[in-house]
Amino acid sequence: MRDQPSHPPPSEDVQEIGAPEQFAALAHPLRQRLLFALGHSPATISRLAAQLDAKKGNVAHHVKVLREAGLVHVVETRKVRGGTEQYYQRTARRMVVAEPQAAGTAAMLAAVAQELDRSPAENLTLRHVRLSPAKARELGETLARLVDEAEEDAEDQPVHGVLVALYQQASPTSAQAPPAQAPSA
Repeated sequence: MRDQPSHPPPSEDVQEIGAPEQFAALAHPLRQRLLFALGHSPATISRLAAQLDAKKGNVAHHVKVLREAGLVHVVETRKVRGGTEQYYQRTARRMVVAEPQAAGTAAMLAAVAQELDRSPAENLTLRHVRLSPAKARELGETLARLVDEAEEDAEDQPVHGVLVALYQQASPTSAQAPPAQAPSA
């Protein structure tokens, strides 16, 4: 018996991350992996534990943290053998961190590294280019549009992760500059 419809789409297209509890929730690699797993279809704690090769109690704890931070929600419940089974899904198709914090960024990159380690094939490229602020904004918008417009195949096809990061390299600070030498007499 279902209390809610099966597999509804995420309630939002884009969710902006900015609250302290959201950053805290993002600061753990397993929670990042849970968000990846809940991106396309709802899943139960048991299914998530099996999919991520993790203990059910651990998964339940981390899903609770994500739920309290407003990053996942219950989309379906079912009565099963005298209990209630809950299906969780991300609250948004895409999450945008307007002002990234180091802990959340590190956790996200660690989760991506774990995904790449399990992946049969990977394509990872890092390139540095000199761009004006206008060209950097245009490139960022183009990359986001390419990912958003990617057509999805049938559910029996493999899921591919896409990480898009455009950042300006930090300039060397005066503390990192070599010390000036005094002229010799």
